Amino acid sequence: MSGRLSQLAEGLVGSEILRIAAEVRELSAQGRPICNLTVGDFSPSEFRIPERLAHGIADYVMKGQTNYPPSNGVLELRKAVAALYKRGLGLDYPVESVVITSGGRPVIHSLFQVLVNAGDRVVYAVPSWNNDHYAGLVRADAVAIVCRADTNFLPTADMLKPVIRGARLLSLNSPSNPTGTLFTEQQLADICDLVLDENARRGPDERPLFVMYDQIYWMLTFGGAHHVNPVSLRPEMAKYTVFVDGLSKSFAATGLRVGWGVGPVDIIKSMGDLLTHIGAWAPRPEQMAGAELLCAEDDVRAYRAGMIRDIQERLTLLAEGIEQLRREGFPVESTTPQGAIYLSARFGLHGKRTPNGATLTSNESVRHYLLQSAGMAVVPFQAFGQREDTGWFRLSAGAVSPRDVRELIPRLRSSLQALS
Repeated sequence: MSGRLSQLAEGLVGSEILRIAAEVRELSAQGRPICNLTVGDFSPSEFRIPERLAHGIADYVMKGQTNYPPSNGVLELRKAVAALYKRGLGLDYPVESVVITSGGRPVIHSLFQVLVNAGDRVVYAVPSWNNDHYAGLVRADAVAIVCRADTNFLPTADMLKPVIRGARLLSLNSPSNPTGTLFTEQQLADICDLVLDENARRGPDERPLFVMYDQIYWMLTFGGAHHVNPVSLRPEMAKYTVFVDGLSKSFAATGLRVGWGVGPVDIIKSMGDLLTHIGAWAPRPEQMAGAELLCAEDDVRAYRAGMIRDIQERLTLLAEGIEQLRREGFPVESTTPQGAIYLSARFGLHGKRTPNGATLTSNESVRHYLLQSAGMAVVPFQAFGQREDTGWFRLSAGAVSPRDVRELIPRLRSSLQALS
């Protein structure tokens, strides 16, 4: 029967990652050894939230701070976010430029809603997280820029220049989900100059081009990698940039659902007004405890150091293990750990035959083989908007132990050796 759902609902596509997760759970229930590198989340057995945050939430619940928070966030947390940005990023925003939401997704959703009309052009890179879905929700003219390893899976100004004329929103993310790579200063500065030139070109009756800058992983960078942002590089970008951020990733607090947007006052106010009709606010105890955490500079510094150490250890073990297999002659490679909780890895197994005689013809068949033969659960870049079967996958280190990774590599070696 047709007509039971809206056109929007009929066009929605379920999460590929959740589909893969169901397969992983089934194998785990059978007692199979699985190194689950699929989820962009943290296992509490590996990464606990800061003690100050945990105790603070419990204290505020016991104090009765359980009623509705203000729709744009409690003032204490909005002030704490503004102070964090000034202290950690050198960005000076008034409290009116901060809106608190239930994680980062409502920030993204509301930003798309208040800026983009049906048919407006939205430009984003692939692979990237869910830009295609958010663009679809507002019926935008979605333009995906395919990025490859030679640009660190991130767009350049030269790649964006042919499609930026007349665009309404440019979505950028660094450190990147799914690739774990970062913009260089020059790479991002060139993009900022492109945006500023485009806005300077537009007449008074033309709407400006905005940038959504998702930097929710900015506290997690490794080695020589350094996080950069548009407003620090080009202060004039403050008029056109909205940041997406939150507690979720830097503090292993994904389930607490505390996110925020920071940007021009008029845009943030409109986002806040929209969110009053959705109710996508973070719980009051989490907001109050989050404000106390962000203001405790020593606690933040210590926790951040531990997170960087532990995530980097897991990502480095994965990268070194894959590099060793590459040196042994197997068609595999990976990026160098740079940021977030992700590693990009390529398994060039297309055309190989499995022990049961099947030929690996796609990323999906490679993924399935690695899971079944090596207990290695990974997500193909197709789940992040890239259509090509390039052999590239996202590996996420937030839910595994160093032991899990060490035990995976010999299984992976055996799995690769079994191919012909």
